[in-house]
Amino acid sequence: MAEEPSRLAGLLYEIGLLKRYRRTGWLVAGVRDPESIADHSFRTAVIASVITALEGGNPERAAFMSLFHDTQETRVTDIPYLAKPYLKAARNEEVTADQVRGLPEPVAEMVSGAVGEYEEKTSLEAVCARDADKLECLIQAIEYREQGHQNVQPWIDSSLAALKTPSAKRLADEALGTGSLEWVARVLNGERDT
Repeated sequence: MAEEPSRLAGLLYEIGLLKRYRRTGWLVAGVRDPESIADHSFRTAVIASVITALEGGNPERAAFMSLFHDTQETRVTDIPYLAKPYLKAARNEEVTADQVRGLPEPVAEMVSGAVGEYEEKTSLEAVCARDADKLECLIQAIEYREQGHQNVQPWIDSSLAALKTPSAKRLADEALGTGSLEWVARVLNGERDT
């Protein structure tokens, strides 16, 4: 019992690494200072809640899963898809089991449950969370392209092809057809939705 607070603090510090670890695929595309894994996970959680609400599921559950979907990368890093065929990485559930070992049971079950549900892909919320992961990548690629990075089309194409829900597909089409700052122009021009 006395070890539990120490292990919990350790987990919180470990999760903090996601703020420092960069998404490595963007380095392949030529982005010098890519987003962090935490940056990606935050917007993924927001997108997951939006998609899930549109699809009639539980937005809170989808957002929750999205917050934990890449936490394993504190231990295995963000392995680019280019490298994955050559490496034998542990399953995310195995990494998570190691991360939560020795934590209070309610916390360990909470984290393991979120990761397990996400990886099983059987609930509507998990499908929406996975779509959010891909849609976030697509949106980030568009933003990087607008910043002058020309090698991001493979990320756009693979993300678009992976989407499952009608809501995610509609949002992707809209993102592809608009600029990332069009919303700013609408606000500055005083346009209000009525």
